[in-house]
Amino acid sequence: MAVTPETPEKEYCSTSEAAQRLGLSLGTVQQMVENGQLEGWKTAGGHRRIRVSSIEEFRARSMAGSPQSQPRPAANSLQVLVAEDDRILQKLYEHTLSSWGLPLQIRLVSSGIDGLLEIGRVPPDLLITDLRMPGIDGFEMIRRLRADPQLQELDIVVVSGLTEDEILENGGLPPDVIFYSKPVPFRELKGYVQAKIMAMQRRGRAA
Repeated sequence: MAVTPETPEKEYCSTSEAAQRLGLSLGTVQQMVENGQLEGWKTAGGHRRIRVSSIEEFRARSMAGSPQSQPRPAANSLQVLVAEDDRILQKLYEHTLSSWGLPLQIRLVSSGIDGLLEIGRVPPDLLITDLRMPGIDGFEMIRRLRADPQLQELDIVVVSGLTEDEILENGGLPPDVIFYSKPVPFRELKGYVQAKIMAMQRRGRAA
């Protein structure tokens, strides 16, 4: 009796399979292929095929050397995700927020795609984001978050150098998103974060 050899893992997968592996929407994965962040091609029928190894490499890059994989902190600690592609501003956010002496866990990402991946792994209590970023920008990231029923209530603060007219030209922001102009207004941010922590602690006592 012939023994059927084990089927090796396929080299390519569909867009929907890639989206499931990454925990992202189909549209996000399609844009990642268009931007060259994932390797893929189209069949004669117009269907995308994405190289599985490029998916695993992207996941490894997203996880490597970052605090994103840390477990969820205690209930009295506020999780803050900062999406900012400027490395100097990333360091400034990390240093300043850490110096406040508040119960925070700070995570940093450099693009909207990384932001969506990180939020899919561990949703933060607060997202602070720029608007102009490589790949999927802050506008698209916010639109996709607000379209997700499980993330519609996520508190979002935008800190951007764009003018209000430029923001309107890009479709504007949801009315519940707080907007600050650069340079980063750390005094106002600290007051906002303190208010969130107090509200979280009140909910904890009520529970």
